[in-house]
Amino acid sequence: MVRSHMAKPNYQFEKRRREMDKKAKKAEKLKRKDAPATPGEADAAPEAATDATPETV
Repeated sequence: MVRSHMAKPNYQFEKRRREMDKKAKKAEKLKRKDAPATPGEADAAPEAATDATPETV
């Protein structure tokens, strides 16, 4: 009798891999969020806020 041996899927490894990927993605997202904005964006935002204030007065 010839039996083909197929490897069983390692579900624990797959789950751990998904969790590690999620953790890395979340860390990258937090890193981008906490990083200071580029100089062009940082300068543009305060000017827009100050320009809007005199118009409402």
